[in-house]
Amino acid sequence: MAGALDPPLDLITMGRIGVDIYPLQTGVPLPRVETFGKFLGGSPTNVAVAAARLGRSAAVISRTGSDPFGAYCHEALREFGVDDRWVSDVPAYPTPVTFCEIFPPDDFPLYFYRLPKAPDLVIHTEELDLAAIAAARVFWMTGTGLCEEPSRSATLAALEARASAGNGEGRVATVFDLDWRPMFWPDGSPESARPHYRAALAHATVAVGNLAECEVATGEREPRACAEALLAAGVELAVVKRGPEGVLAVRGDGTSAEVPPHPVEVVNGLGAGDAFGGALCHGLLSGWPPDRIMRYANAAGALVASRLACSAAMPYAEEVSTLLASGGEADVVTGGRKGEAR
Repeated sequence: MAGALDPPLDLITMGRIGVDIYPLQTGVPLPRVETFGKFLGGSPTNVAVAAARLGRSAAVISRTGSDPFGAYCHEALREFGVDDRWVSDVPAYPTPVTFCEIFPPDDFPLYFYRLPKAPDLVIHTEELDLAAIAAARVFWMTGTGLCEEPSRSATLAALEARASAGNGEGRVATVFDLDWRPMFWPDGSPESARPHYRAALAHATVAVGNLAECEVATGEREPRACAEALLAAGVELAVVKRGPEGVLAVRGDGTSAEVPPHPVEVVNGLGAGDAFGGALCHGLLSGWPPDRIMRYANAAGALVASRLACSAAMPYAEEVSTLLASGGEADVVTGGRKGEAR
């Protein structure tokens, strides 16, 4: 597949897609839940939805099963205004589904059904539209995309295409969402994953992750040390999410911003990080300074944490602006994972 779009898309994300099956009852364990809701899911997919809600043109590179849930993913993407041209079928594997339990304010266990293999890990390099990827203003990939072949090689090929294209007109960022989920890796070992993270960091310009994810990527745990290690690995902006202590953003020139979390009453923290990611892309595309981007992204994440769903809960720009103006209320949440959230 080849042929850059004119004009290029604001955002292309690559990686997980599936269906979230979430309880419509909170504070109830799965064996006792009686009603569920069906939502589009997968972190990079949600990031694309979040950016589209903020007025950005967005597309997803992924794969589903050739089944009714796969058809649903295509329908939902189109309804959200996200381009689905690079989402294809893998007849051999079912579309992944994910269940969760909701125990506010900070316990949201996730249960992934991605066996025998998730279709979104069967992305081949030769299927990629490398010209469109290289031309996109922002490209977003994740650590999960590195966990298994052929997705790993395809993800690195996409990053290399971005890097070899240089700083073309309109290109803003190549974002690496550190997205560490040990259950997706063959041995669940940070040590075995770290070389692949480092290979990806060499081609990224922005890295974003919580402290645990930054530790997987760098071996560091202290926030400032994490940021400096990410910068040393090749990125130009390191975003370290610190949970209730807010977000630290450090640039390669040494300037930094430490932004407190935005207060909100938490209902379901699972989509906060994806809303944060979509808003981060929106801020980068807008050319905002890091402190403004982080405040905006925190507010977007907080809004989703105050709602039940993930993709369907992504806020519009006016909602984020209203929350920022109001100062928020109740429990504090920043744009990161809640336990296994995201």
